[in-house]
Amino acid sequence: MAAPQGDVPADANAHCPGTAAEGAGKADGCKGCPNAAACASAPKGPDPDLVAIAERLSGIKHKILVLSGKGGVGKSTFSAQLAFALAAAGKEVGLMDVDICGPSIPKMLGLEGEEIHQSNMGWSPVYVNDNLGVMSIGFMLQSPDEAVVWRGPRKNGLIKQFMKDVNWGELDYLIIDTPPGTSDEHISIVQYLKSSSLDGALVVTTPQEVAVADVRKEVNFCKKTNIPCLGVVENMSGLEQVGAP
Repeated sequence: MAAPQGDVPADANAHCPGTAAEGAGKADGCKGCPNAAACASAPKGPDPDLVAIAERLSGIKHKILVLSGKGGVGKSTFSAQLAFALAAAGKEVGLMDVDICGPSIPKMLGLEGEEIHQSNMGWSPVYVNDNLGVMSIGFMLQSPDEAVVWRGPRKNGLIKQFMKDVNWGELDYLIIDTPPGTSDEHISIVQYLKSSSLDGALVVTTPQEVAVADVRKEVNFCKKTNIPCLGVVENMSGLEQVGAP
């Protein structure tokens, strides 16, 4: 049996061909695997756009993913606050929202109604101030209430465009806010950033065991994909009642 190509998820079948194999998600050994659909829709083989992505991101010193296996733990809020804090410290910062189906960054940063502009240099981010730019599918929707009903390949295609076509210029930090889970978007981001230097991931959780259980899976995802875990942020860890006896 040939060696697996790419990564092998922790919960994969015994004869997993690897996430980068041509038959990933479709081979006989993939039947019944919980990762089959995600692997089948993920890019396969050498991707010629990886060189273009590496060139586009070459002017960015640090790239950080914000991850969580659970939704509603404050991941986008943390991403926005981290971007604001770095910008306030005088750094050049970009914030990329790759939550295709639930983009909340435009709302959090007061950028609803803004649009993306294109030039011969690529897509221009929407700027909160001179040193904080933002990119999100939310800027492409006609209404904030519009549902994005896309299958994996189309979502992967837009994420690739964000990586390849957005003209960030020279940045100190690029913060990438991701959706919950370890699905198509996450696999694509890891593959697209392989040719670039990814500093690591910050994982966001809340104290509840139901959230922590999913976050453990996210940490395991980082291990399997060789992404350094830079730290874990625990939101909603305390409650202070003002004026209570």
